[in-house]
Amino acid sequence: MATKKTPKITSIETPVPMYEQVYQQIVQALMAGHFEPGQKLTYRKVAEQFGTSPMPVRTAFQRLQALKGLELLPNGSVEVPLLAVKSFISLTEARIAIEGTATELAASRLNGNNLRTVRHHCNQRTAAAKAGDIDRYLQANFDFKFSIYRHCGNEHLIYIIEMLWLQAGPFLRKLVEGTPFTATEVLDVDFHDKIVAALEAKDPQRAREAVAHDIRDAADYMLKYAKFLSDEDVRTAT
Repeated sequence: MATKKTPKITSIETPVPMYEQVYQQIVQALMAGHFEPGQKLTYRKVAEQFGTSPMPVRTAFQRLQALKGLELLPNGSVEVPLLAVKSFISLTEARIAIEGTATELAASRLNGNNLRTVRHHCNQRTAAAKAGDIDRYLQANFDFKFSIYRHCGNEHLIYIIEMLWLQAGPFLRKLVEGTPFTATEVLDVDFHDKIVAALEAKDPQRAREAVAHDIRDAADYMLKYAKFLSDEDVRTAT
């Protein structure tokens, strides 16, 4: 009796649903600092930007509200959240711990090609700062950091970092926009070359410390110049 052959099953590529595409685009925009704290977003305007109906945008907004990336307002629109100073300091401490760990783990995993990519994003960030191109600077900063974190070998760490950046990303714009700090001056307190040097030297501890200094110095500046919720606002919200 002839043995029946198992039918060959080929994979079927399913297009990414529109609501997922919209969600990912908004997540990337928040993490890269393309929206700022306190900015109002409406379903209609965002849908027009994406060339889609409001429904996928509404779905994306609801997911981001659950993750505290957006906040629902009484009129039905949403807002990029402002934070109280205490919450921002707590967020900064979490970032230092988690992103420092991811950098330390990545230091032993990054190879020659990966390191060249990290160096490329570092150079792109510097060029954008010198050109005063805020959007390109913020995108290059995001690309630089995540080209390191994504090599930490721990998906749970990456997920946590992304959740932290949903709240931290919008404040990064305040580092180079709307304050006395300019995109060029950001290079004066820049730790990115030190991060790259430590990674190239395969020195996990030094890389971790450089990332910690980078996050802390940026946070100190934002605490001085960025707009935060007042204690009265916090009491009212609760």
